Amino acid sequence: MIDWRHWHNEPLLIGGLVFVGWLWAIMAGPLRARFAPGVPYPRREAWFFYSALVLFYLAVGSPLDQIGERFLFSAHMGQHLVIMYPVPVLVLCGLPWWMIDAALDHPRARRSLRLVLGPLGCGAISTLVISLWHLPWLYEWALQDKVVHVVEHLMFFGVSVLFWWPILSPSRAFPPVSYASRMLYIFCLEVAMTPLFAYVTFSDNTLYATYEYAPRLFANFMPGDDQTLAGAMMKLTSMFVSILAFGLCFFRWAETNRDQK
Repeated sequence: MIDWRHWHNEPLLIGGLVFVGWLWAIMAGPLRARFAPGVPYPRREAWFFYSALVLFYLAVGSPLDQIGERFLFSAHMGQHLVIMYPVPVLVLCGLPWWMIDAALDHPRARRSLRLVLGPLGCGAISTLVISLWHLPWLYEWALQDKVVHVVEHLMFFGVSVLFWWPILSPSRAFPPVSYASRMLYIFCLEVAMTPLFAYVTFSDNTLYATYEYAPRLFANFMPGDDQTLAGAMMKLTSMFVSILAFGLCFFRWAETNRDQK
């Protein structure tokens, strides 16, 4: 059964989050004068960034992780949706331009990064990686092997940052695309992910053996129901986020065109 008091406190998880938080603090504090002389401490960005770390821990360190690993595909899907949507958005909003450019803006890497961080590269990589991880044998491997599961979560987060990059990039060297291009990008990504949504939601068979044979937490809530719910969660969350992002881009685009007249 579920131990609701069990929260993950593994050194890799806690130490990794503490290290990332410390690294941001060092960049924003003692090293700020080197990378951005005269720029004040980024208080707003600090709230965003550390909120992302807390939310990431709640997703992978709380009892939700245990439920998702052992009992419910829909719980695991909810965990992934947190990692894919609010966490990377908060991370990108929490990185000042000078901090991200200090890491990315190097002459030798600029050409390669432009390919990877362009809309085509970001969209293709994020769609491919997320889709491949839902292949039954690969998804089951992650559920059975803790190290692979950690890699899966890190890859989901990494490609989700790429997914959001053309829309929310804080960089001046690799800035977001135009508002019109952002709207086209959002639409194309929603279309590109539709086969995965359909595969999970409408499959006649239970895709993942772990959930097929898992103990039932709720009476009459069968594996097929759980899988359908997970697919619906994936699709509806994606649609909601896409519509919201598309609407905000359209509003900003209209504002920009009005100001230019």
